[in-house]
Amino acid sequence: MRVIGYDPYLDSAEMARRDAELVSFDELLRTADIVSLHCPRDASTLGMMNAEAFAAMRRGSIFVSTARGGIHDEAALYESLAGGHLAGAGLDVWDQEPPPPGHPLLTLENVVATFHTAGVTHDARRRNATLAATQILKLLATGDKPERLVNPEVWPRARQRLESALLVAAS
Repeated sequence: MRVIGYDPYLDSAEMARRDAELVSFDELLRTADIVSLHCPRDASTLGMMNAEAFAAMRRGSIFVSTARGGIHDEAALYESLAGGHLAGAGLDVWDQEPPPPGHPLLTLENVVATFHTAGVTHDARRRNATLAATQILKLLATGDKPERLVNPEVWPRARQRLESALLVAAS
């Protein structure tokens, strides 16, 4: 299988290291038999998979999203699936989670749906808890910036608050 991918933050060498070929977003949509979405939801990705993007996908292709709700337009996806342009979809994320029972996408035979839990296993939860606890212990022991800090722009203020709290606790 030829694996292609689009990521505005990775270069061709890094994509090759990950066993994929870097292509443009437009080429990905035109070429891929399966488009699987794995990106954060932010201003640049909100509504990224809209009616135009679904129309640009190959006829008979499959759309999968395990990213975040709102990145794909659910109404546009429904139209593309119901109209026969796309062969199917696998969805783990929704604008409203869980989606209401009468959601149009849930009425289609060519949609496989989970409710943002497909990656939630006992092992994954254990690993996440271990990572979080390890970072907290290291932070308290050393004061070092956590390795997996989600919002690094807050680190200077958080460090100040931590140092103040540790000084109070020590006295």
